Amino acid sequence: MHSLPLPVLKEQLRTEALARRDGLDKAFREEAARTITERALGFPELRGVTPVGAYWPIRSEVDPRPLLEALLERGQDVALSQILHPHLSWRLWQPGDVLVKGGFGVREPGPDAPEVFPKCLIMPLAAFDRRGGRIGYGKGHFDRAIAALEAQHPVLTIGLAYAVQEIEQVPVEEHDRLLDLVITETELIRTKPA
Repeated sequence: MHSLPLPVLKEQLRTEALARRDGLDKAFREEAARTITERALGFPELRGVTPVGAYWPIRSEVDPRPLLEALLERGQDVALSQILHPHLSWRLWQPGDVLVKGGFGVREPGPDAPEVFPKCLIMPLAAFDRRGGRIGYGKGHFDRAIAALEAQHPVLTIGLAYAVQEIEQVPVEEHDRLLDLVITETELIRTKPA
């Protein structure tokens, strides 16, 4: 298996993990999103961190909206990603804000929403491992975003996933950034010692 070139191997792992994610029942996914929200809210390092950058869900991704609304209620600012390919910008968001269709069909804040520089990123993913390795969608947007933000300040990186998306080992390339935390419906995985 590992004789494949890394991009090919990653694409294969991505396709398999997304198929498992897509196969989950809608009711299961909704329940999982609630459980993941509770786990995330109980994570001490996330308390008081502001602003928090996040994503608007597409396809079968873990829906972060219950978590984002809970963070706002707790007094933390929330920003959604705006794709300015090849980069991401972060714009403040509140429930009810009008979102526009951006790159890759992702809904995102309009250009008039204030830009911020998150201290925490909540990220979607296709596959993950227990070291914090993450396979995204292959465009590198989040890896570049983390690198750009880390040039200004430390960034707490949290991946939201279903347990079925875990794989034994993500092939990590030089530009890949490891996650600090992965939260699934079954557990909270700290990838670094506390």
